[in-house]
Amino acid sequence: MVSPRPTHLSAENAARFQAPDVVAAYPQRVPYPDETFDILVDLIEASVTAGDASRAALDMGTGDGAIARRLAARAPHVARVDAVDVSAPMLALARTLPGGDHPNLRWIWGPAETAPLDPPYALAAAGESLHWMDWETTLPRLASALTPHGMLAILHRTAMESLWERDVFALIRRYSTTQDYETYSLIGLLTERGLFEQLGARVTAPVPFTQTVEANIEARHSMSSLARSAMPAEDVAAFDDQLRAILTPHADADGLLHLQAVGDVVWGRPLAGHA
Repeated sequence: MVSPRPTHLSAENAARFQAPDVVAAYPQRVPYPDETFDILVDLIEASVTAGDASRAALDMGTGDGAIARRLAARAPHVARVDAVDVSAPMLALARTLPGGDHPNLRWIWGPAETAPLDPPYALAAAGESLHWMDWETTLPRLASALTPHGMLAILHRTAMESLWERDVFALIRRYSTTQDYETYSLIGLLTERGLFEQLGARVTAPVPFTQTVEANIEARHSMSSLARSAMPAEDVAAFDDQLRAILTPHADADGLLHLQAVGDVVWGRPLAGHA
């Protein structure tokens, strides 16, 4: 018997990434370290070395294209990136951001389960997106879209824990619209369903970056659980004021927070699942 899918990973919560306020806030998220893309390129090179001809990559649930835009710039190691997202507003934003007009980059509107693809791909990447998808449909689809030695890379980015994060987490728990949130392991859930075989993992070295207090607040509202359009107006104001009060004492004289970004990449083979 497999563990149930967490109830908060619902279609209703996923649909919030089409809301204008969430789309506008999305670029304020933690940046992926450059090393993240070194890892992805190495996976493509490994498939080519093993005999696969394709250097095309697929970015599933691309959002604002944070992965796709920078991966496309890694030509000639990456011949083409197909970036798929169900949110048309996200794709519209992605096209306007640095690298969004790269000639090797194709934006594809549609759900991961049915969007038109052009396989074979040496790499499929999913950054903070796969958990929202229908796993029983998406993983077998990726299994058939990859080259014989191609890999699925599941990415996560985060800021290393700072002195104030405990207070921030308590604040998020208080105001989150996802009060049924369950801690879960995406890799574990996919593995026990026979949908993924993990073959490797790597955490990047931390990379310093700065962010204004207001940008940090905005980034929190890029989360489905803290979408302004899903929160009562009084909760939005209270959350922002209290988060600002937590963060401001830690900013420098220019109003900047000094943070460190870390990327987490797990890779392996998507599978057809248990019969």
